[in-house]
Amino acid sequence: MNKNIKFALVFTFLLAFFGVKMNAQLKSGDLIDGIAVVVGNEIILESDIEDQANYSKQQGANVANKCEFVEGIISNKLLIYEAKRDTLIENRSAVLKENANQKYTQILGQFPDEKTMLTTYKFRTSFEMKNAIEKIDSDNYYGQMKYGRITDKADVTPNEVTDFFTTYQFQLPEVKDEVSLSQISMFPKLTDAHKDEIIARLNKIKQAILGGETFESQARIYSEDPGSASNGGLYKAISKGKMVKPFEAAALNLQEGEMSDPVESDFGYHLIQLVKKSGKNYDARHILLKAEPNAAEIATAKKELDSIRTLIHDGKMTFKDAAFRFSDDKKSKFNAGVLTSEDGSDKLEKLNLSPTIAYQIAGLNKGDMTEVFQDKVQQDRKIVTFIKINDVIAAHKLDIATDYDRIKQMALTKKKNEMVEKWVKEKLPNIFISINDRYKDCTFKTDWRKNTEKK
Repeated sequence: MNKNIKFALVFTFLLAFFGVKMNAQLKSGDLIDGIAVVVGNEIILESDIEDQANYSKQQGANVANKCEFVEGIISNKLLIYEAKRDTLIENRSAVLKENANQKYTQILGQFPDEKTMLTTYKFRTSFEMKNAIEKIDSDNYYGQMKYGRITDKADVTPNEVTDFFTTYQFQLPEVKDEVSLSQISMFPKLTDAHKDEIIARLNKIKQAILGGETFESQARIYSEDPGSASNGGLYKAISKGKMVKPFEAAALNLQEGEMSDPVESDFGYHLIQLVKKSGKNYDARHILLKAEPNAAEIATAKKELDSIRTLIHDGKMTFKDAAFRFSDDKKSKFNAGVLTSEDGSDKLEKLNLSPTIAYQIAGLNKGDMTEVFQDKVQQDRKIVTFIKINDVIAAHKLDIATDYDRIKQMALTKKKNEMVEKWVKEKLPNIFISINDRYKDCTFKTDWRKNTEKK
């Protein structure tokens, strides 16, 4: 396959979170980070190139050819520059900044203190780290949006898929061991007594706030939301539809400064304080107490789910019907319980399975079902679940007879990348590009310097 095609597959959308390190600490006597490339008013630093190269290596990409690597970064930066000038692409600067603050808080929740986190990620201050996260997210957003605008109408015919396979079949990667799985999952239900206990704790916290304690201080002490607790429970610039419905309904029914009664959601029970409404967005604080099931509640859920498994095993109910009727997994219950990967495929690489699922299906064959077992999902919520093995696919070379959809997606990606390359060449005469002399010996596919000389 053409090297640029393979390289573009690695670079599609800016290598999000390439290490969260970026321009870290400078020591006395160090050379201040140099500018490698300027594209319009966008700057690529030498440290940007180094960090992205390190990230790509971790992802298994070959970045031995630095010139080829740098050219990919320049192309991406051109997308970003044009995206920011495109009036049909929403400017999300404020949202990106707030999201960076929230990600920072979430990462902080994984460390004993802020100093330890900053040392681990090699930042001197929280300001540096938040700026780095914001820059990565911003580049990723604008790059994706412009790429999508350019390739929106891209499609491939069956003949184009066949031609692609014929041309590149000996260069296509081998498929690793895979499985196709379906699951039925249930969240253990809390007893009424357990719910009353959590609500009583929240009401006690509410009384303390009404008695003079600040909502912010109580959130720092008691909230079990890792994304906001250390920030006093605050979420800023919340767009409508972003939070779960019970939270949003309660928040938007409050007056500014007013506090709710305990509110139940999928994540537990909340006290909510509306801070500010501004157009379509709002700021709110909350204190979350998770609805964590106890051993008896988990045992009850396992017993209930095991009876459902028995009905399927005995042929009295299909897996599809059971998933639709009983599963609490919203992502799969309407799809016969089938688990899918990030790209929508129902074929999952064994190496990418969670350790718990990999252990449970070990030694099982097509058509088998696991026993009911306990697992965790988003926000560490406990679930009970069992899995059916729909198919086991041994490692093999891609073949158009059995892997048509995969090959079609590769052909489509190649076509999209070619559309972007063509777009780049058309834009070049109108965009200022300057490349540091460090790269004067590079032979780029696109003659960026020639374009600069003409201007």
